[in-house]
Amino acid sequence: MPIASRRRRRILIASAVLVVLALVGTVLVYTGAVLPNRLLAARYDVRGIDVSHHNGTVDWARVAEQDVDFAWIKATEGSAHTDPRFTANWSGAREAGLSTGAYHFMSFESPGTDQAQNMIATVPRVAGTLAPVVDLEPYGSFKGDLPPATEVRAILDPLLAALEDHYGTAPVIYTTPTAYRAFLVDGYRDNPIWFRSVAWPPRVPDGRDWTIWQYSSRDRLDGVGSSDEAYVDMNVLSDDASLESLIVR
Repeated sequence: MPIASRRRRRILIASAVLVVLALVGTVLVYTGAVLPNRLLAARYDVRGIDVSHHNGTVDWARVAEQDVDFAWIKATEGSAHTDPRFTANWSGAREAGLSTGAYHFMSFESPGTDQAQNMIATVPRVAGTLAPVVDLEPYGSFKGDLPPATEVRAILDPLLAALEDHYGTAPVIYTTPTAYRAFLVDGYRDNPIWFRSVAWPPRVPDGRDWTIWQYSSRDRLDGVGSSDEAYVDMNVLSDDASLESLIVR
């Protein structure tokens, strides 16, 4: 076989091996068998989960036995929706001794004041619980067609203001890299940032510090899981923050 042909064959074989390894790695990460971020997040002492009704019935006592310190629970979405498992999750997490908070999934389709009232009517103001969270991320058709930042801020600003006025502490903003770049860059410095980065370590686009890092959306815990969702979101608290600084007083 000519030298050039042997060289091409070696290149083709090496390329095929690399493709197979990449596919295997992708499958392992997708199925949760390998979670690179887990190793990076292990250096942080305080970790927690966030859940909604998609996670099914949660055994909170079992969760609390697995080095979980806090839980944020979906309460509301938009101006009218309430998560059907909020009450059970809220009471269960608190009874298990976890630091517990609630989050609101922000809609781009209704006024911020109406959305705030939905959360206020659902989530009790209880001293010692964690600050309210506004989940700001693209959804549905908005994933491919983001609304203008001015329109989003016209909803977000009164929502944050009303929640802070009611609960007495600045709401945390949960966000994705896409949403941060589109709507939050160089602003909202009084609101702690909960940053989603499940593929690599968090790097906030404008260089500000993150307070909470969602490092995985495909982790597993005993006591959490349903036919709809077998995985749970995992988070860590920054070394420069404390749960005490995020509580309702």
